[in-house]
Formats: sequence, structure tokens, C-alpha cells
Amino acid sequence: MHPCKRQGLILSFGRKKPVKIMLNKFYEQLSATSPVPVVIISVAIMLLAGFLGTRITKLLKLPNVTAYILVGIVLGPYCLDLIPSYVSTGMDFISDIALAFIAFSAGEYFRFSTLKKNGAKVAVITLFEALLASVLIFVLTYFILHLGLAFSIILAALASATAPASTMMTIRQTGAKGDFVDTLFSVVALDDVVSLIAYSVAVSVALATLGNGFSPADVLLPIAWNLLLIAVGISFGFALKFLMAKRSTDNRLIVSVAFLFAICGIGAAVDVSPLLGCMAMGTVYINVSGDDKLFKQLNYFSPPILLLFFVKSGLGFRMDALFGGSSTGGTPLILVGALYFAVRIIGKYVGAFAGCAITKKPKQVRNYLGLALTPQAGVAIGLAAMGARILGGDMGSLLQTIILSSSILYELVGPPLAKLALYLSGSYGKNAQGEEPATVPTREDEVEALKERLTAIQRQLSVKEYARSPEEEAFMEALENRRDDEGEETSAGLEYNRKKFINKR
Repeated sequence: MHPCKRQGLILSFGRKKPVKIMLNKFYEQLSATSPVPVVIISVAIMLLAGFLGTRITKLLKLPNVTAYILVGIVLGPYCLDLIPSYVSTGMDFISDIALAFIAFSAGEYFRFSTLKKNGAKVAVITLFEALLASVLIFVLTYFILHLGLAFSIILAALASATAPASTMMTIRQTGAKGDFVDTLFSVVALDDVVSLIAYSVAVSVALATLGNGFSPADVLLPIAWNLLLIAVGISFGFALKFLMAKRSTDNRLIVSVAFLFAICGIGAAVDVSPLLGCMAMGTVYINVSGDDKLFKQLNYFSPPILLLFFVKSGLGFRMDALFGGSSTGGTPLILVGALYFAVRIIGKYVGAFAGCAITKKPKQVRNYLGLALTPQAGVAIGLAAMGARILGGDMGSLLQTIILSSSILYELVGPPLAKLALYLSGSYGKNAQGEEPATVPTREDEVEALKERLTAIQRQLSVKEYARSPEEEAFMEALENRRDDEGEETSAGLEYNRKKFINKR
């Protein structure tokens, strides 16, 4: 796009309106002595707007993440421009904290008991679906669209990530079970590990291509820092198990949040993502303690943080770049985003299909697993925010814009595709696989099952447990006396008459 036209587009989006002018004056008066009031009011606007956005998406049966991102775009500089830029810039730490909560929650699903059922097969499937998506995106962006090498490498690494939250939410809503669900749990848990390693390597290589050359230390050093964070997360997981014993609810929350913040601080100090360390802590804790109540408690605590993170991500959305020419090669960014959206789905599906075929998984798993791996939101958006911070400038903001725009589409189609995959695989519904019959029970079957249940209850109950009337007490006394005088045969007859009497009552 011609520079003049692009400038005109920017001005059209950023044209001052009377409301905006009044708001700017109001902000100037508030920040005359301190910027704190403006920051607090901006955070309040983001929280309330995010909540109101979910009221709309709830009617449309869309995920909350979609509402948060769209609200951020509306509040951003290309629509209402209600949040000052320095507030958004000063909230960069929210990305690390949100990633920490997302990763710790993902560790809950990394149960060794589930992984043991599939073992090496899950690792093969995960490598195929994650890496094939990355390879296809790299071929698309670098060799076909001729985008920059650093940009293509990082975008390809982000393509491997999957959103565990959307998939797990769909499984909970449907109550799906079986081999397909067990495989999906394991693949999603391992997927983010592969994605983080790929992202760390990609960022190191990208920085080397932009700097003074490439050296093995540029790749090995971030990997070493990630391994250190994993070791810290493992030790924190064991410590958390020890400290959680017989603690109050408030103290459990305080200690767990302190550990998560500590991992975030260490990661920020060495400039690596806290995701692996927090995931390791969650994984160790759930496996050594079996306590899922802490995860539920954190899930009640984290929504405002996640809301601010996604709204802030929407604030960084560059609408002018999306509809203009990309500075990474002249290709319209909207075309790059659309192709990224489609090619990643193909890579995930084909990779999962190939991995399942190699490991000889049943056709129900092989044919539909790739559909359930479509969602992409939290992890990818968080890593894109970190990538934008590392790369800086136009390249960083364009990277974030592509991930945000495609994530909106993924959150629209991802959960329905995951639900469809669960149904077609026989994991829930009338075609569910497993020990239960595949057909819906008829009314006659239900009546017969009820009769059997009532019969079993009657056998378990002792006749002596019923409340006795005076007449029944007389029968019992006569029965005992006759047993003593005439033996078991006559007493058996009395017992029969007694039961008849009770039935008449």
C-alpha cells in the first residue's frame, strides 16, 4: 500500500472524536499529580468491558476468550481509543503471570497414570502433529510468501501450540470418555512442551539472524535456562505438596500464587517463558498429591488476570497492518493470517493422522484426533506477546496481529470441531465406545433394570428393620415361643404367615 494511503487509513481509524477529546482532558487532570488514578480507571474499564462482552458471546455460544480479544480491539487505538498507550505498555507483566496460571492448570492434565496407558505412542503422535504444522507454516511464509526469515521461524513455532483450555472445557461439557479422550489428554499436555521448546529455539535462531551471526550458544543457552526453570518447577511442586498439608484455603492460595510469581520472576530475569516451569510444578503437584482442589481454587482466582491479559492483547491489535501491506514482504497481512489459519489446521490434522497410523491407533482416534487439536488461544497469544516484546518494532506487532486475528477464528470454529471429533470418535453420545452398550436403552430395558434394582434392595433389607406395630410384635413373640416348643418346621410356617401379614399392611 502507498505510504500516503496507509497514513490516511491510520488517520481514519485514529480520528479524534468529541468523547475521546473529553476523555483525554479527564485523564490529563487525573494524572496531573500521579498516573495511578488513570491506571486504576483503565483497569476498571477493561474488566467491566470484558464482562459485558461475555454477555454477548454467551448468547452466541462463543468462548469468553473471543469476547476479551474483541473488547480489547474495540477499546484500542483503532476504535474507541479509551485506554492510554502507556497503561497498556506498563502491563507487559500481565502476559507472564497469565501464562503462569495457564501452564499450571495444564499441568493438572499431565497425569502419569494417563500417560502410561499410551506411553511412547503419544510422544510420536505429538511430535508429528506439532512439528508438521510448524514445517508447513514455515514453507508457506518463507518460501511461498517470501516473508522474513526471523518472522517465519517464530510464526512457524507458534503454529505448533494448541489451546488446552478450550479442548478440556469441551470434554467436560460432553462427559466424553474412552481411548480417544485419554489420547487427547496426553497429546494436549505434551503439545505445549514441544511448542515451548520449538519456540525457545526459534527465538534464539531469529535473534541470531537479525544480529551479528549465528552461534550454537544462541540456541543452547535458552534451552539451558528452560531446563533450569523446569528443575525449579519440579522442586516447587514437591514443596507445594508439603506446604499444602493442613493449610487453610486462604494460605493455600497465598503460597501457590507466590510460587507461580517466583517462577515468573526467574523467567523474566533470564528472558525465557515461565510456561515450562509452571507446567512442571503443576504436573509434579497433581501426581504426588492427587489434590485437584488447588487447581479449582486457582481457577476461581485467575479469571480477572486472564481477562486483562486477553484484553491487553486486543489493545495491541494493528488494524491498519491487517488491511494494509505487511512490512515483512509486501504481502497483505490479512492474507497471511487467513493462510496461516487454514494451513495450520491441515498440518495438525495430517500430522495427527500420520502419527496415529504409525502407532497403529484405532481408526476412531486416527480419523478425528486432528480436529480436536484445532483450538489455539492462550499459550499462542502469550508466546506471541513475548515474541513481540523480544523482536520489537513492526515485526513484533505484526506477529502479534496475525496470532490474535487467527485466534479469534480458532476460538469460533475450534470448540465445535473438538465436539464433533468427540462425537464421531464414539467418545460420547449414542455411539459411545467402551463396555457400555452402543445403543440407547429401550423403555423395556429400563423397567427391567429397575425391577432388578428393587429386588436387590429387598434382599439387603432385613425384615426386622421395619417399624413394628403391636400386631407384628405379637406375631414375633408367638414365633419365638413356637420355635422353642415345636421346632423349625412350624416356625417356618409362622414366618411365612408373618410376611403375608406385612405385605397386606
